[in-house]
Amino acid sequence: MNNRLLSRLTPVSFLQAFVIHSVNLWKKHNEQFSHQDNSVQYLGLSACSCFEETVRKQLEFQDALTRDQYTDVIIEIKNQIGGEFSRASSGEADIRVENTRCPFGAQVKETPELCQMTSSVFGGIAARNFGYAQVELRKRIAVGDSVCDVAIYLNREDHQPRRGDEYFFQDGELISKLNDTDAIVQVTDKTDRYWCGCGDTETASVQKPQTLVIGDSKAIRDVTDAIEIVAPTMANMLLGGETGVGKELIARAIHATSGRNPEKFIAVNCAAIAESLIESALFGHEKGAFTGAYNVHKGFFERACSGTLFLDEIDGLSLTSQAKLLRVLQEGEFERVGGRQLIKTDIRIIVASNRKLKDLVSAGEFRKDLFYRLNIVTINIPPLRERRDDIVALVDHFLKKLSVKYQKPPKSLGEQAWLKMMHYDWPGNIRELENVLENAFLFAKTEVIENISIEVSDSEVDQTHHSLIQSTKEKVSRNVEIKLLHDALARCSGNVSAVAREMGITPRAIHQKLKKHRIDADEYRTK
Repeated sequence: MNNRLLSRLTPVSFLQAFVIHSVNLWKKHNEQFSHQDNSVQYLGLSACSCFEETVRKQLEFQDALTRDQYTDVIIEIKNQIGGEFSRASSGEADIRVENTRCPFGAQVKETPELCQMTSSVFGGIAARNFGYAQVELRKRIAVGDSVCDVAIYLNREDHQPRRGDEYFFQDGELISKLNDTDAIVQVTDKTDRYWCGCGDTETASVQKPQTLVIGDSKAIRDVTDAIEIVAPTMANMLLGGETGVGKELIARAIHATSGRNPEKFIAVNCAAIAESLIESALFGHEKGAFTGAYNVHKGFFERACSGTLFLDEIDGLSLTSQAKLLRVLQEGEFERVGGRQLIKTDIRIIVASNRKLKDLVSAGEFRKDLFYRLNIVTINIPPLRERRDDIVALVDHFLKKLSVKYQKPPKSLGEQAWLKMMHYDWPGNIRELENVLENAFLFAKTEVIENISIEVSDSEVDQTHHSLIQSTKEKVSRNVEIKLLHDALARCSGNVSAVAREMGITPRAIHQKLKKHRIDADEYRTK
């Protein structure tokens, strides 16, 4: 085989060629393919849930998709396999996306049936999240149009008299009714396992899950010790701490190190759901339970199955909603809105609040019986100002993550930036730290970040924390110095003289620091 051809062969191009040739073979064996064979539709419906799950993780979408998030998901799926999809102007009734390059290339004109993959993937994902969808392929590159123009309708009342395939999600099944035909394609939830299992190895299933908790301060070690003790148990948990300290991250770590980690982890922000919708969101509803309830909807409790349900900002629930939650915790069962059948639940509940629930109980804003039901095990996550010696590890972690996210060379903080980071009080905690670093990473013109968009003054350091800062100053300074030396050696390929010039001190001083911290410059020299 030609070496030039081999150099262009990628897993994606191979898959594209395989699918195209498979369709052509089907056509040869069945002249009525486009009317009688629904293999491409079935293929897309089977794969769509796994595609959605993969992109959700990349985009960090945890809850039920909004219209905007759904649009982001379908665009990302298509663009990752070679398309150039983007949003198009749309009205209240539809979602529209356009594409200027087909993922299957020019060969798609030989097999226009492949457009059914787009319809079934878009429609399947929409049906799973909204109950119903109709997908209309208005323009197609495959039939000679300059672009692909796709409209998705999420309301069944809006579909007439438009043309397009319809998609429904009922009782764990995706159902597709093909346009202008009597053909119906059905796919069960189990089918996607064949796709989601692709690429898994036997060793992957037995690897110890990552705890995701970063830091080595005593404060964070106390948290990780508590996780190791309580994660294997059945106990429900209450996480406390200020906004941005990483309560969801800790909840995920608990799930990952528990026996439930093969099952789902579902995070819900209770304060973000309207009071009128909270019961339906948590417990689901039956078809016809209220205006707009066109299909059965599974709530978060049902979707979590045997996994973990994380209820963040639990204090955002009204007293009425708290009573309904208490009943589920006590009885282990619930009913969907408008339903009469009891549904058993076997999930672990982890709740979180940035306010002290005990104080809310005293103020009459939180039910006492629910508090005692939840307060079996409590983990309080310390704010960042009380674990400053973890900042070095957190900065290193986020900068590496940003390098991968934006596909840019690694960057590191300069000395002045480090001084700011260490003296700032971080009222927004880890979330603020990550945002500040992302801003600095994007605007830094060199691989050394010197400008950090935070203001530090002596008055900002509260006297209450002054003794804490002094007690950790030596350790923090040592960690920062070690980090600066490693970064400089990496940039200078182990050349001590170059490191000395960059830091503005003598080579002898650098050698002394390397000896003090037991750092070997030879490890950074180009072989």
